[in-house]
Amino acid sequence: MSQPLLNIGVKAARRAGSIIVRGMQNLDSLTIETKGKNDFASQIDRNAEEAIIEVVREAYPDHAFLGEESGVSGEGDVVWIIDPLDGTSNYLHGFPQFCVSIACEVKGKLVAGLVYDPLRQ
Repeated sequence: MSQPLLNIGVKAARRAGSIIVRGMQNLDSLTIETKGKNDFASQIDRNAEEAIIEVVREAYPDHAFLGEESGVSGEGDVVWIIDPLDGTSNYLHGFPQFCVSIACEVKGKLVAGLVYDPLRQ
């Protein structure tokens, strides 16, 4: 496991987590998109994913991303795999079981991964 990559992943997950927790105050006014049966996305999902990408790009501008909301961006040997709000349905219903999931792949091999619960840190 690559400690520098994991450290950036943790920083990114915490930033996304703060967006997610703040968004809980406005659940009634969120625009929700249905992607499939029991598969939803909200502006919070997109904002959290953008924050994760921004944090990683600050440290590693040449890395690529595979985001649940934005798809593939960039190309290279290092790819960050992002589910910015894993458990969106729970989140949208006010159930406190959701997380931020991030993994990092180098040349096709997973080298770092984390699951962050923003409510319990």
